[in-house]
Amino acid sequence: MKRGKKAEEATAEGDGDANSESTNKKAKKTKEPEAPILYEDPPDKTTSKDGLDANMKITSWNVDGLRAWVKKNGLDWVREENPDVLCLQETKCAEKDLPADITSMPEYPHKYWCVSDDKEGYSGVAMLCKTEPTKVTYGIGKEEHDKEGRVITAEFPTFYLVTAYVPNAGRGLVRLDYRKTWDADFRAYLTELDMQKPLVLCGDLNVAHREIDLKNPKGNKKSAGFTPEEREGFGQLLEAGFVDSFRELYPEQANAYTFWTYMMNSRSKNVGWRLDYFVLSSSLVSALCDSKIRNKAMGSDHCPITLHLAV
Repeated sequence: MKRGKKAEEATAEGDGDANSESTNKKAKKTKEPEAPILYEDPPDKTTSKDGLDANMKITSWNVDGLRAWVKKNGLDWVREENPDVLCLQETKCAEKDLPADITSMPEYPHKYWCVSDDKEGYSGVAMLCKTEPTKVTYGIGKEEHDKEGRVITAEFPTFYLVTAYVPNAGRGLVRLDYRKTWDADFRAYLTELDMQKPLVLCGDLNVAHREIDLKNPKGNKKSAGFTPEEREGFGQLLEAGFVDSFRELYPEQANAYTFWTYMMNSRSKNVGWRLDYFVLSSSLVSALCDSKIRNKAMGSDHCPITLHLAV
């Protein structure tokens, strides 16, 4: 006699008799590991929704140590990608120690470095431009934040470009209160800029905004980068008139991450977090062509991201 579907499902789940339960336990022991679900970066779109052609390409990459990244041939990938502006975070390198391979790059005659005044080999951001910006500033005008070397702002004729390495709340969330202060002050800084002309913010923002933005949301509710406070801080930035460019274009795209810990083969398993962003003034959405995650590029525990804009 055929069993009903529910009965079949019950047995398959180990809810049948004792014999099927023990068989199930054996089956569990020999169960093959699940194949990782990878993200395939789709072909670049170089036209906006309004039919404008992209004329600005910006790449951002947390290099987790500039000198090590250069040795891992990070610059070869940059030359292939060939962005108009390259923004780097977590350079961990004093200006006097910058590798000649990057300081001498003729492709980017205009180079800007911001390092930590407090600790050598800590934090640090950089911006390399093909075209000279109208003006470049460092920090956000508050000493408690600026001493860590986390922000460069370049003014171009039609927009500002801000690259940032947002502070991590730290193991045990020891810097969560500081991070909340940073989020409020940084949001105020960006809002003030946006009143003058639209802006692009890029970098490692050290937050996975939604559950879709990391592999294991349930187990990370109290982890740095996914606390309610940090997620709320990013939400408040969006409410202030800014847009997460990747989610604007790919609202429900899962398994798209930009950071994987070096432990437990996390990258090959695609157990990651989306911590790196291009955030735009809402007035720039019409200029947005594509927001890319270059997850095949190696050389850091983060991968680069690239923005195509028609400005």
